[in-house]
Amino acid sequence: MDQSQKPKTEVGQSPEKKQRTSRFPGFYKLDVWERLDKLADWYPLTTKEKWTLKNETLTAEQADVMVENVIGVFGLPLGVAVNFRINDKDYVIPMAVEETSIVAACSNLARIIRENGRLTASAPHAIMEGQVQLVNPQDPQQAAKDIMEAKERLLLLANRQDPTLVSLGGGAKDLSVRHLDTESGPMLIVHLAVDVVDAMGANAVNTMVETLGPVLGEIAKAEVVCQIISNLCDKSLVRARLEIDPACLKTKIFDGMTVAQRVVKAYHFADADPYRAATHNKGIMNGIDAVLIATGNDWRAVEAGAHAYAARTGRYRSLTKYRIEGGKLIGEIEVPIAVGVVGGVGKLHRGVEILLRLMGMPSRRELAEVVATVGLVQNLAALKALVTEGIQEGHMTLHARNVAYSAGAIGDLAIAVAEQMIKEGRIRFDRAREILKKKLSHKAETPGNGQ
Repeated sequence: MDQSQKPKTEVGQSPEKKQRTSRFPGFYKLDVWERLDKLADWYPLTTKEKWTLKNETLTAEQADVMVENVIGVFGLPLGVAVNFRINDKDYVIPMAVEETSIVAACSNLARIIRENGRLTASAPHAIMEGQVQLVNPQDPQQAAKDIMEAKERLLLLANRQDPTLVSLGGGAKDLSVRHLDTESGPMLIVHLAVDVVDAMGANAVNTMVETLGPVLGEIAKAEVVCQIISNLCDKSLVRARLEIDPACLKTKIFDGMTVAQRVVKAYHFADADPYRAATHNKGIMNGIDAVLIATGNDWRAVEAGAHAYAARTGRYRSLTKYRIEGGKLIGEIEVPIAVGVVGGVGKLHRGVEILLRLMGMPSRRELAEVVATVGLVQNLAALKALVTEGIQEGHMTLHARNVAYSAGAIGDLAIAVAEQMIKEGRIRFDRAREILKKKLSHKAETPGNGQ
């Protein structure tokens, strides 16, 4: 590479990071192979790996090992969000999602933030909890006391189920008891807190609580019903924060500070009204789920935990918060996230393995930080659109080409049909068919077309 080809060093970027930037101007203008080639500036993908990502990240034979009654493989578009810098480290972030505009919105806002603000995130140790349900104990108070007196013995028993996890510094760390009054009578719920290190931890935790269940039943003189991990992992809360100069948010209609103030008002709406909060938080999960799917993680578990956490006060509320402070727009998210980077799908899914390496093989903690940050960035991108030109303008503009393809247009013709629908402000299937019919008719009548 000659000097003229070297990427520019960004402000505050050390010399050794010159070749490691997620800022790819014009990335969206490239075709698929050109994008894969461009990623070679970021990570040295082999030709085989590029082909795998483009054509076959998962075979039917591999899928047949993963789930039952396999008849094939169902694909999703796989994109990468660029421009992200989190905790002063650049990331190219894989996103598997079928909804138009999500990858573009994330990439665009990440660019704005890196040039006019900062993204930071933090995640604690990876603590997951398992629960053992003890029904109708003879003496609930005495049973709880007896369980806590046996705590050290119970933790040792749990840790004997996974010596490898313990050797890595993880394992069962704590045990507690909760009392519930239910329609079925009194219950004691025993919580086992397990440090799962870099795994999602479901298998390890479930094995431990299933081992402890019969022992706890004897101690409490109670019936054991359920022994299972909880997906409300509120001991693994992940926090992300953005700080941005409002001036960069200006539009043709609003100045930047006005946009920031409208974003804050939109957040207050979502935080006060569960009808709005449901859509607000869905937008957050648009970003979170896309990264989880691309990295082979259980997006359903994270969804369940996130929505349960949003309702922890007794009312379903926003997972994000916004305020203006010191002349800056501050956005924050706090969400329970359980992810893994070892075991699970990654062993079977070639694409997941490649994509984790493309991200720099993050630890569980680092991946959780990235996931939460993408959710926050996606949320601000949606709010900015919502409080300015409206959500449909940008979304439907990007959707127009999909409509054109659905109507039967391909290649340059699809682009022409999409552009005309955008110009008319009528992005509909029936209109696409009308435009396509006219263009095909005109093309057939034009001299020089082989007629």
